[in-house]
Formats: sequence, structure tokens, C-alpha cells
Amino acid sequence: MELEFVLALLMFLTAIGALLAGYPVALTLGGVALLYALIGIGLGVFPEPLLRSLPSRIQGGSIMQNNTLLAVPLFVLMGVILERSRVAEDLLHIASRLLGKLNGGLGFAVVLVGALLAASTGIVGATVITMTLIALPTMLRQGYDARLATGTIAASGTLGQIIPPSIVLILLADAVSNAASQASLSSGGRPLVVSVGDLFAGALIPGLVLVGFYLLWIAFNAVTRPARCPAVTVDEDTAPLTAREVAFGLGAPLALIFAVLGAILGGIAPPTEAAAIGAAGAVVLAGLRLAREAGSRLTPVILAGLASLILIIVLRNSLDLRLGVEQIGTLNMAGILVTALASLAFFAALVAGLDVLRRARQLGPALKSATNITSMVFLILIGASLFSLVFRGFGGDDIVKDILHAMPGGKWGALLMTMIVMFVLGFFLDFIEIVFVVVPLVAPPLILLGFDPVWLAILMALNLQTSFLTPPFGFALFYLRGAAPAEVSTLQIWRGAVPFIALQVVLIALVAAVPALATWLPSLIVK
Repeated sequence: MELEFVLALLMFLTAIGALLAGYPVALTLGGVALLYALIGIGLGVFPEPLLRSLPSRIQGGSIMQNNTLLAVPLFVLMGVILERSRVAEDLLHIASRLLGKLNGGLGFAVVLVGALLAASTGIVGATVITMTLIALPTMLRQGYDARLATGTIAASGTLGQIIPPSIVLILLADAVSNAASQASLSSGGRPLVVSVGDLFAGALIPGLVLVGFYLLWIAFNAVTRPARCPAVTVDEDTAPLTAREVAFGLGAPLALIFAVLGAILGGIAPPTEAAAIGAAGAVVLAGLRLAREAGSRLTPVILAGLASLILIIVLRNSLDLRLGVEQIGTLNMAGILVTALASLAFFAALVAGLDVLRRARQLGPALKSATNITSMVFLILIGASLFSLVFRGFGGDDIVKDILHAMPGGKWGALLMTMIVMFVLGFFLDFIEIVFVVVPLVAPPLILLGFDPVWLAILMALNLQTSFLTPPFGFALFYLRGAAPAEVSTLQIWRGAVPFIALQVVLIALVAAVPALATWLPSLIVK
């Protein structure tokens, strides 16, 4: 047992060291695991048949046939298409025009747009870089303090980690669900399923509270130190915003967000189907924006498709559109026919949107980017699956459980130690690596200690988000530094992030003290 313990510990340390040295994540996890498995077989302390079960794990329900993970490429595609069609630019332009006349108005606009982009794209790096390029020069030109401006942009960009639909939450849902089932079976209970919808619902209230905290901090600065965030001086020649601009630039992304989250939280569609709605809606919205910009004749077709989608939602909520019933009333039959025609109109709008994106030379790059990101996620998942298989073969899960059970302070001491380790690892490793490598090891014993899996997952997501923002290694700060003007110093960026880090720590403590913030809404979801 002592040799197995040494091999398990060395395997974990070797993998972390190789990742910190910059080697590819998926190949590092799989290669280190395979190397130590062969060493274990040679020493007679690792069961060889366990290694042969890897192909069935990959092809089985844990990876390739996992319905939860099917949502990943669809949400990635949704985010990439919206990001490439300059939706962020429109949102920032409109929000800053609406709120800019207030002290701190540009800061309010950045936070609100960051929340909207988090709920529509969920891609942290793209959000931070986009808002840095668009908003930061304007904020500095209008006299904003560089620390407040950069801190606001970096913090708002990380909202994509916690506000659904978030890729972090999708991957966490799969990891925590497996951990909860493992914990339940080891304690003699029934398998426990944690769905993506549970985590989306659980993260919604903490995410909105965090947005509120950010807005309050900017408002506090606007009242106590207005020189740090003055009102925008508007050129008199600038035309006022029209209702049409607001409807297209602000209303359309909001409608897409409500459609995706409403479908999940309302029990209308599971996350994978809702992700398909989001991807199709993103294509239509991006096509509409580019078609209007180019004066394309396809604009009416896309508008008709959007109107048909609204009609489908109305009919779905007011009539019984099922075909497999014994008797179908005349009104319901009419509703079914109208819904079928409206569906054809929406598909026509989808085809038109794809054609507009193709003509604008945005479709190919968007599909390529989404494919690259998705391939990376699944390759890391395969490598992490081999790593966890070998680690468990050495009894590593029992070692982790014993360590957490032996922590001073009982279960809260174990939770605190886990959060500290994940926070520190978040400086050096991407969230995907932490979710796939660390969470499967620490979540089962923590759930066995009595922690709610949904609440635990939300705490982990908030912890990783805070790590993403913390100097000197926070990824969001690296993204911002790379896109910020040269006159903004790194020290200013770090100092600007500190108040927002404090707000996130307050939120973590609040969710830890009041678990209902993360568990109340999931309890209301229609299963």
C-alpha cells in the first residue's frame, strides 16, 4: 500500500509539474498516467485489466455518449458567432449612450454589458479582450481613473465563469454529477444526478448578486469620488439613439438569453436542446446584424424568421400542440399547422443567416474556432479520464478521502483546504484542467461529508472565478494587459482588480453562510 501511495503522489506531482512547464494539457495528463500505469504494472501494484477498460469509458456514457457534454460545442458555437459578429460592440455603444450622462455611467455600462455577454457568449478571454479594446480607450479619454476602469473591465469579463450558460458550469455539472453518484453508491444509497439545469439555476442568483455588488462599488465611487468616474461629455452633433437601434442592439441579445435560459429553467427543453436554440438564434441574430449593415435583401427573411419564432413560443404556451393524442380539437389543429409553417419560416431565416455570415467571411472562421475549442475540451477530457482511472487504480481516491477526513476543523476544514488548493491551482492551470483533474478527486469525499453537490459546485465556480481575477497570475489580467494601451501600467491593473476580488470573496462567504442562495432556485425547476 505504501508503494501505491508513493506512485499516486508522484503521478499527481509529475502531472502538475509538466503542466506548469507548459506541456500540452491533454497529452500531459494521458502520457503521465500511461507512464505510471506501466511502472505500476511492472512493479505488480497496478491491475492491468483496469487499463484495458479505457476504450469503453471513452465510448460509453462518460464521454462520447454523454448528453450533458453535447451542449458544450453548441454553446461554444453560439458564443463564437456572437463574438465575431460584433454584438459586444453594439451592446457597449448603446449602453454607454444610455447611461453615459451619469457619473460612473460608463462603468455601469461595462458591468451590464459584461453580464449580457457572459450570458450570451460565456467566453471569458474574448469578452475581456473585446471590452478592453472597445471600452477602455473611451473610459480613459473621458477621464476615468485607470485603476477603476481596468478593474471594472477585468471583473465584468470574468462573469462568464458564473453567469449561465457557462462552459464552466456545464463541465462542473458532469464532474460533480459523477462525484455525487460515486459518493451515493459508496454509502449504499441511490445514484444522485446533478444536471446542467441545476447548476445554471444555482448560479443565477449568486451571479446577479455579484453584478449588483459591482454596480454598488461603481456607484460608491461615483458618489464619494466623482472625479474617478465622471459623466461622459457627448458631442452635440451625435444623433440620439432611436428605439429601433435599442431594439436591435439590446433587445435581440436579451431575447436570445431569455429564450435559452427560459427553456432550461422553465423545463421546456433540456440543456442540450436549449443550446441548439442558442446556436440557431445566434446565427439568425448575427445574420440580421450583418445583413442590415450591408443592406442585404435577406433582411426581411431573417426578420420574418424571428417573428415566426415568437409566434411559435406564444402558440406553444397557449395551445396543446401534441400529435399523439386521441382527439385533436380544431383550434389545436390550426395551431399545429401554423406552428409547422412558422418553423419553416424560422429555418429559412437560419439558412439566410448562414448565407449572410458566409458572404461576410465570418462563417468559416467561426466554425473553425468552435471546432478547435470543442476538440481541445474533449481531448483534455479523454486525457483526464485516463489520469483519473490510473490514479484510482493506485488507490488515490482513498488517499484523498483520508486526507480530507483527517483535516482539522471537520468537514469545514476539509472544504476550506480544498478551496485554497483550487484557488492556488487556478493561478497556473485553466479551469478545464482543474474541473477534469481536481474536482473528481475532491468532490466525492466532500459530498460524503454532507455537503450539497449543487452548492459545492457553485462555490467551486465562484472560487475559480476569483482566482481568474487575482494578481499576479489571474488569466483575466493577462488578457487585459495584452489588449490595454501602453500608458496603463500592470500595477494599475492589479490595484484596480483588488476591490472586485474583495467583493467576490464576500459573495463566496455569503453563499457559504446562506446555501439557499445556490440551492433554492434549483429546487423549483421542473424535473
